[in-house]
Amino acid sequence: MNGVREKIYDVIIVGAGPAGLTAAIYARRAAKSVLVLEGRACGGQIVNTPDIENFPTQAHISGFEFAQKLFEQTVSLGAEIVYERAIGAEGGAEITVITKNARYPGRTLIIASGSADRKLGLENEEELIGRGVSYCATCDGNFFRNKPVAVVGGGNTALDDALYLSGIASKVFLIHRRDSFRGAEATVRSLKSRDNVEFVLNSVVTSLIADKRLTAVEIADREGQKRILAVNGLFVAVGRVPENGAFSDLVELDKAGYAIAGEDCRTKTPGVFVAGDCRTKELRQLVTAASDGAVAANAAVKYLSGQT
Repeated sequence: MNGVREKIYDVIIVGAGPAGLTAAIYARRAAKSVLVLEGRACGGQIVNTPDIENFPTQAHISGFEFAQKLFEQTVSLGAEIVYERAIGAEGGAEITVITKNARYPGRTLIIASGSADRKLGLENEEELIGRGVSYCATCDGNFFRNKPVAVVGGGNTALDDALYLSGIASKVFLIHRRDSFRGAEATVRSLKSRDNVEFVLNSVVTSLIADKRLTAVEIADREGQKRILAVNGLFVAVGRVPENGAFSDLVELDKAGYAIAGEDCRTKTPGVFVAGDCRTKELRQLVTAASDGAVAANAAVKYLSGQT
């Protein structure tokens, strides 16, 4: 570790997704010094969305293009972005965010760390990532053109992935542990109309079968009856896990790991705020992430001015 950076930022933001970058825009417009720490790439999970059609003024825009515009706007306003992953944070007179390479002191902290793909927890799942196992259909679907694939999940992401893949793959098995889906009924109807989509309900994946690459998956139904599905790709869409572990000393987490905060985005620690998918909330959408970013930045600015 290179030690503590001399510069003390008014606002440190962890995460460069829509919530984090929106917070940076609002904080910079309030003339505050801003550091954004991002361990991967700017844009967050929205980058993988092929078509956004529910954001005000943007009837159709790709997630990548949306993220790029947001990034450019943030940088043009003078926010500093450093590509390092936050691994811890300390409170006190100042709030220090810790990465592998440095310690960054700030007067306020906005946690917009988002969430990560939930794994199935199967024995060789990690080893097969990139060799048949994927968590992003729009990223990797083209590798499975005219090949059989499976999608696991019952929410909107799984349904959208299956619909997208049905136009690429020779066969799509949609595996869900229940007998009905949580996602949009309109998408379910579209899937039912596709000849190459097969619903595999009341079933879970129990094993991944591979010879260097994935060749099949074993599934089991509620009665314990097992079946082998020959597939070259498995797309996992069973939810996401909030990435808040590094901040557990500063914020209170619920049993699922989400940071507890209301619509004001304030946490139990003065000067620490949380925004976006990593906080407790009913609706996790692009528009609510941006809203959180604006609210958290406004709260941080008020805190800096003594208006707690």
